[in-house]
Amino acid sequence: MMAKRLLAFDLGASNGRAVLGAFDGERVGLTEVHRFDNPMVEQNGLYYWDALGLYRQLKESFLKLKHEGLEADCFGIDTWGVDFGLIDKNGALLGNPRCYRNGTEAEMASVHALVPQKTLFSRTGIASMPFNTVYQLYSRVREHDPALASAETLLFSPDLYGYFFTGERGTEYTIATTSMLYDGEHRRWDGETMRALGIPEGVFTDVDLAGTLRGSIRAAVAEELGISRVPFAAVGSHDTASAVAAIPGEGSFAFCSSGTWSLFGVEVERPVRTDAVFDANFSNEGTVQGNFRLLKNIMGLWLVQECRRDWQKQGRFYSYDEIDEQARASKGLVSIIDTDDTSFYAAGGMQKKIQAFCERTHQPVPETVGEVARCIYDSLALKYRFALEALEGYRGARIERLNIVGGGTKNKLMNQLAADATGRTVIAGPVESACVGNLLMQAVALGELGGVEDARAVVRASFATECYESRRTQAWEDAYGRLMGYMERDKK
Repeated sequence: MMAKRLLAFDLGASNGRAVLGAFDGERVGLTEVHRFDNPMVEQNGLYYWDALGLYRQLKESFLKLKHEGLEADCFGIDTWGVDFGLIDKNGALLGNPRCYRNGTEAEMASVHALVPQKTLFSRTGIASMPFNTVYQLYSRVREHDPALASAETLLFSPDLYGYFFTGERGTEYTIATTSMLYDGEHRRWDGETMRALGIPEGVFTDVDLAGTLRGSIRAAVAEELGISRVPFAAVGSHDTASAVAAIPGEGSFAFCSSGTWSLFGVEVERPVRTDAVFDANFSNEGTVQGNFRLLKNIMGLWLVQECRRDWQKQGRFYSYDEIDEQARASKGLVSIIDTDDTSFYAAGGMQKKIQAFCERTHQPVPETVGEVARCIYDSLALKYRFALEALEGYRGARIERLNIVGGGTKNKLMNQLAADATGRTVIAGPVESACVGNLLMQAVALGELGGVEDARAVVRASFATECYESRRTQAWEDAYGRLMGYMERDKK
């Protein structure tokens, strides 16, 4: 058969890429078309995304493809969760979308004063994090934000860029579930919470499932770019949903989508809303199948990214490979941090924040680049163990393997530490998992694949993975005990 040319846009909170997939019905091959930065932009004390600049980069991807004499048969967009743009009655964007990094615990508390945290969880199954859409929207309600007052439609980031191309307004299921305003089990927006908080209900659209075609490129845009009116597919538009769709695992496995965040979880058919899940701040986010990912948002490689920014300000320009090499050369399990400590959430001064945590907990203070990075990697691996054991408790059965996907899989040291800490075999890969899941859900939308199981069979046929066997020692047990002590102390 003639290979389908599928174009995946995968936008992350620091960079974006366009990847062309050639799908022949059994295997998919990847070619990177375009890669670009996506930095936060500060203005008047708030961080924003440059939405129209990103739209220009997406258009540039089509032009680069055209320059190679190629044209896509379909395209799809996935992004990080929770953030959104507002559209007025004339179809215009009401200002640049705000960045989730603006969220604060004080804003969460103001919502919980009206709708208790546990009530929000019972309605949506989503863990409370400062960046959730519900907190962002209530902050704008309290500001009497004129953009929100003028908005006719709210579109989450992937749906917003799809709208720019197609003119079609819609919300895909997996991204809707990140908002803490959508009940995925009953497929409805949480109007009760919206009314309690004064959030306008009418701005939310109907919700469709991943693997659904949603219009095609507008005639004016196609003419501008000199291309056909390419169909647009709603894929797993939350990047973690796309990444998990591309996991090659079978049987009993947990997943970790490793990047700026480590999204650690298992797939379940129905949301788990027990007190234990609430207390551990786990979420029930949507899958491309229309089911749920019971997962923990763990502060991931953000910690290293921020330390690297600190070092660059000091004139020390290290590549990530150089940082990993210095971490490998440093002694392990010396100092342990709770990577989800609230002090690590905001940008800036990360090395000092890590050192302050170690001082506060009477541990050796990491000083060198290698010591700081090793502290982060060891601590992340131990947090993976915490999440894995919690998930086993919720499921009532042992999980045999851990599948790590995403950009973080390139860190071989981190993969081995994850195996050592969890006592499980780790399967790493594919690296470009979000792009792969995006591409294969386009194939589903076009009728080329039947669903996610077919997609995962294509992943197994197309990509090599690496296996890491556990080498757990008593030192890991001792370090885990220390981490649990710090976490317990922080609850008090």
